[in-house]
Amino acid sequence: MQTNRKFKDSLFTSLFSTPDVLRELYCALKGITLPNDIPVSINTLENVLFMDTYNDISFEIGGKLVILIEHQSTINPNMAFRLFLYIARIFEKKIEGRTLYSRKPVSIPWPEFYVLYNGKDTFPDKHVYKLSDLFEKPEFLETDNPLLELEVKVLNINEGRNKEIINRSKKLSEYCIFISKIHEYWKESGDLEEAIKKAIKYCKSCDILVEYLKTHGSEVLNMILTEWNTEDAIAFARKEEREEALQEGHAKGLEQGRAEGLVGREEERKHLLELLDQGLSIDEIRKRLSQNINK
Repeated sequence: MQTNRKFKDSLFTSLFSTPDVLRELYCALKGITLPNDIPVSINTLENVLFMDTYNDISFEIGGKLVILIEHQSTINPNMAFRLFLYIARIFEKKIEGRTLYSRKPVSIPWPEFYVLYNGKDTFPDKHVYKLSDLFEKPEFLETDNPLLELEVKVLNINEGRNKEIINRSKKLSEYCIFISKIHEYWKESGDLEEAIKKAIKYCKSCDILVEYLKTHGSEVLNMILTEWNTEDAIAFARKEEREEALQEGHAKGLEQGRAEGLVGREEERKHLLELLDQGLSIDEIRKRLSQNINK
């Protein structure tokens, strides 16, 4: 399944789409205070496209710092690689019209990368994904120090998590409350649309995102319904892929491997799920399993 997450298609990107709000958000993430007159410019995200996906938020502070922020409700161990591709496109745009063969060094802004996670799966308050974690290291390499690296800080913004960060930003705090109320009402009724409407009503009564919800109430409903229903469909598709891969693995002779004492049942499942999480297709997994069996 392919989806096209365009700029401002989500509530998150819509809420955090002005310079003042982005400055406040960055200060909250870093635990610092920046002067209000330091300029914040938003990158043209429509031009930073990779594999039918847009980066959620990309902006610069003072022309010397570029921040990429993703909002995720599903855990994605490939996020460092995705953001690596995004930042390469952004840097490409920054030096447009200038030559890389000049005697003078090219000046590019300092990058920082964040993911704000509010999904249902268990996840720590903070975690770092590294690009180097995805590298396949040849056996003949003598160094453990990668020559290329990118680190993404993942922050859990579910209710009760990372309060010291969330409370520094009024907009982020209100967003988290709103999403938390949707989850609460959805669990009670089992009806997502009803849950969103109740959460909107609750927030309006408690002065939470009140001006935004008064102006964009119907848009918010459609945004969340579209976004969350799409995520549910993707999750269902991934579940089917996992089940098919597990069945395929057994059919390809893993029982024989167990009989020879080469691999245990839990190790088999773990290995197959790791292959899926790497984004491999069912055909590629079949190929790898066949290669292992024929060795």
